[in-house]
Amino acid sequence: MTEPEFRVRARHTADTVTVYQAYRPEIGGPAARDGRFPAAWKRDRMTWIKPSFLWMMYRCGWGLKEGQETVLAVEIGRDGFEWALRNSCLSHYVPELHESRTAWQRELRRSPARVQWDPERDLRLHPLPYRSLQLGLAGEAAARYADEWIVGIEDVTPLATEVHRLVRAGDLDAATGLLPEERPYPVADELPAHLRR
Repeated sequence: MTEPEFRVRARHTADTVTVYQAYRPEIGGPAARDGRFPAAWKRDRMTWIKPSFLWMMYRCGWGLKEGQETVLAVEIGRDGFEWALRNSCLSHYVPELHESRTAWQRELRRSPARVQWDPERDLRLHPLPYRSLQLGLAGEAAARYADEWIVGIEDVTPLATEVHRLVRAGDLDAATGLLPEERPYPVADELPAHLRR
């Protein structure tokens, strides 16, 4: 079956959705241990969450990039995730979706969340012909994420390391078997058009 170019795919249950982030160990270690971000986590910066494990691997280089050595799977409530989707705007101007560039800029200033669609990745981190959601959280969205939405945080750096080892060894079947199962996420009709492209 052909994948649509734009689709939200994630590991999810009836109540939660898993997103990925990568941090330096001083942030990631305490977050995984305590199930919440430590005081050193910057609330005043935009934080990007990614439902795609392989896109996270592309971004953090399998946890080998400086400052991204600890890969976290953050399980959040679906209510929070959907609040962010409802209150998001697209991170760039698209004439077919926006009345005007000025209207998009106004929406950008007003929205606490940003949606960005980037090419999904395969096991070798090559781009695929369909896109993966990234969700940027700022202001109220970042505060709600840190304080209200998180159900649990797991350090999945060992998983990243093992999948990377198998890929380097050429055992793509075994590597595929370890990947989190990411299924299409149901996007409701009332959610913004940039999520239903």
